[in-house]
Amino acid sequence: MLNNSHDFSFNANHQIPVLLVVMDGFGLARDKSGSAIDAAHKPNFDFLWNNFPHITLKAHGKAVGMPSDDDMGNSEVGHNAIGAGQIYDQGAALVNNAIADESLFLGNSWQEIIGNVKTANKTLHFIGLFSDGNVHSHIEHLKAMLVRSKQDGVKSVRIHILLDGRDVSKTSALDYLLPFEEFLQNLNDNNFDAKIASGGGRQVITMDRYDANWKMVELGWDVHIKGENAPKFESAKIAIETFRQQNPDIIDQDLPPFIIAENDKPVGKINNGDSVVFFNFRGDRAIEISKALEFCEFRKSPQEKFNYFDVGDLMNIKFAGMLQYDGDLQLPKRFLVPPPAIKNTMSQWLSQSNIKQFACAETQKFGHVTYFWNGNRSKAFDGEVWKEVPSDVIPFEQRPWMKSAEVADEVIAALRSGEFNFIRCNFANGDMVGHTGDFTAATLAIEAVDLALGRILKVLKEIGGIALITADHGNADEMFETDKKSGQVLVEKKAKTSHTLNPVPLILYDTVTNGNIQFKNPQELSNIPGLSNLAATVVNLLGFEKHQCWNDSLIKFGK
Repeated sequence: MLNNSHDFSFNANHQIPVLLVVMDGFGLARDKSGSAIDAAHKPNFDFLWNNFPHITLKAHGKAVGMPSDDDMGNSEVGHNAIGAGQIYDQGAALVNNAIADESLFLGNSWQEIIGNVKTANKTLHFIGLFSDGNVHSHIEHLKAMLVRSKQDGVKSVRIHILLDGRDVSKTSALDYLLPFEEFLQNLNDNNFDAKIASGGGRQVITMDRYDANWKMVELGWDVHIKGENAPKFESAKIAIETFRQQNPDIIDQDLPPFIIAENDKPVGKINNGDSVVFFNFRGDRAIEISKALEFCEFRKSPQEKFNYFDVGDLMNIKFAGMLQYDGDLQLPKRFLVPPPAIKNTMSQWLSQSNIKQFACAETQKFGHVTYFWNGNRSKAFDGEVWKEVPSDVIPFEQRPWMKSAEVADEVIAALRSGEFNFIRCNFANGDMVGHTGDFTAATLAIEAVDLALGRILKVLKEIGGIALITADHGNADEMFETDKKSGQVLVEKKAKTSHTLNPVPLILYDTVTNGNIQFKNPQELSNIPGLSNLAATVVNLLGFEKHQCWNDSLIKFGK
């Protein structure tokens, strides 16, 4: 249990609510000309920034457990860091280490996957996001597994590629495809045959999340597994070029699905007895396809039905995920790299101290303020209430306000109820609309969040409370590609759809202590201020000392 501290006795009875607002995708750009955030009319944020204590936080790279500071942050690792109060090696770093020390290939899961196809003379399939964005996957992980599968005696491999254009440049698919085809050509010989078998844009097939659109998963299933319900091409290159000729404005994430065929026959349907690896390391967009594939491994008969769509008669496959995507559900049962064991999260410790908590977001980010926040845990702790606002199934640029008003409604109701000591929420707009590359829509998205923020803080001031306003990473702050060294927008103003390396804001909105709470100076901290410092900061505001394993609190008391 957390301990009350003499220094924090102003809120020792926990009567002052503490609110943490995460404005997803809200970074602070060096070149404001490409920032939808700076272009937006956001009087509430601007008032807070100009009149209340504020600092910036690091939300990418090593500060959130990524391998290097060249790696973008993302919502998953960001919310892990906020909720955990400490930094854990995350997906990419875990996989890098497991490949480097060969533990991935020496583990039981890899041995089972490989042994299955060798014993039955079957095919090994890889499905995943085809880029080096390092948010969901990395193409070098795929290449390492292909090399090792050949060394381990596999004869036949098929690859099902999900095109990115979101965590990387929006029309960069061929930049990855052409070198990869050359890599396969050099790897293949009389005893090893690896081919791309199918593909499509990540926003069209397979990679849905939070049960928002199972039709995406079903379409991916038809394409990858059945080899149907999509046009056939001789190669992935021809498919991509054809789609771009048909729609010159299309970006990679929206490319239609395709099937690679020889003599009009798909080269890589997934058949009974095959092995399948989903090579994404991030969990949110891997869970639904994993449920379907794992069902087909353990089903007892072709007549046994999967609840979400018709998976046909596929069965007796061997399936593994790169990581275990949901620890509570133990999904999947077979995984190549163990996930970080996140312990002593903020939610757990507040629960043990009988602090009532409320978490809210719309579907697109609901898992972030719950599952990821709680250290990859699917169930609420005692005293936690989770509220999901269903997202619209519509392109985000067509409705950039998304569900910001409804999320604000729920937060306001929770504040007025007086039931909760700590309230957290996420506004998805800046991230989800930022990913579309539509500057005007992203500007409107930020304005919608600002309107919601103003509504919430007005109520917080009425009842008396403290808020921390921050973000989990940048996105809408760079809507055009920038020069990596200078941060300046490139002359051609090429649209950018990925996250950024920019810092994020942290504002302290204090309505109760008359300015008695201030941010510490950097020299008073043991690390550069980052997202992992927020847990200790929150519990200090609630009247507690931080857990001993957490990073430092960012605040001090006294003017």
